[in-house]
Amino acid sequence: MTSPLLSRPGAVRAAGPDDGVAWHYGDPVAEARALARGGAVVDQSHLGVVTVTGPDRLSWLHSITSQALDSLAPRTSTELLVLSVNGHVEHAAGVVDDGEATWLVTEAAHAAPLAAWLDSMRFMMRVEVADVTDRWAALGEPVDAEGAEGEPVTWRDPWPRTLAGGTRYGPADEDHPAQGRAWRLVLVPREGLLDAVREREATGWILAGTWAAESLRVEAWRPRLAREVDHRSIPHELDWLRTAVHLNKGCYRGQETIARVHNLGRPPRRLVMLHLDGSGHVLPEAGAEVRVQGEERVVGTVTSVARHHELGPIALAVVKRSVPADVDLVVPSEGGPVAAAQELVVNAEGVSVDRPGPRPETTPGLKRGPMLSG
Repeated sequence: MTSPLLSRPGAVRAAGPDDGVAWHYGDPVAEARALARGGAVVDQSHLGVVTVTGPDRLSWLHSITSQALDSLAPRTSTELLVLSVNGHVEHAAGVVDDGEATWLVTEAAHAAPLAAWLDSMRFMMRVEVADVTDRWAALGEPVDAEGAEGEPVTWRDPWPRTLAGGTRYGPADEDHPAQGRAWRLVLVPREGLLDAVREREATGWILAGTWAAESLRVEAWRPRLAREVDHRSIPHELDWLRTAVHLNKGCYRGQETIARVHNLGRPPRRLVMLHLDGSGHVLPEAGAEVRVQGEERVVGTVTSVARHHELGPIALAVVKRSVPADVDLVVPSEGGPVAAAQELVVNAEGVSVDRPGPRPETTPGLKRGPMLSG
């Protein structure tokens, strides 16, 4: 679906999962600076939107996803994951309920499959599922506030706050680089997208592209379904138990893996941020291999790449947990190898801050077996 904002002078179309909206409008650095200081709006109309209506909607979603939703208050944002039976991430969505419908905001390529999966799980529940992507568009705003009564449906990104029932594999909330990050998605009718942007521009804001939004997301270590997730991903690897998983709710598909890795094991991989050497003026692409400097073995994969207006070239990558935290890495690119220094997102030990301690022996002389290791 192509945004009408691509007709703006200077607009350069984005590619990959952001196709359909602008990468930038001619001055990506200025756009990023404006977004960082709270003075820009980002066209996110390429995202998918799914609604769930009916009196059973919240209790039903609670029972089949990773998040506790049975008592979700209207206009309170959270997020959920749909997991495979083995605990691998299949879908992710921002969640907000307006009192009459639950709105799920996800990647464009996942909207129809998510709606289809939900529809297949209805059974006798009083719910209706609809993919409404063709009717509703999202605008990204650097605002740290929920939508108020009478305002458009708004999803406020909870990242990086550790929500009730969640846990973390990275730094404390107050020490997280995304602390104080403001980001929300406001849903507007597609036919009203241009007017909604003009209203914000009338206040002095500028229109920014996904170059700006993605650079701030990477800086915030914020995982994204279309970038950081592959067929093997479990939430622990991405520090996604902060916002998308409730550890103390009832059973759901994939819950056994969530509990086992949290209580006994360790995630086999971990997310890192890479500070890339920009002296060669070349950047690797998402999907590039990550290697330990001076070695040939592949230890991970680049998932997101961005040029930050202050930090320079940065990236997110998923690497093996066994990679030492203090080694330098290198990423091949078309212009040659790019040196990369890693900054830990998920701790190298692979243990959450509230991992239960070993239980005492119940039988004298009985030895415990080895701990699971992801």
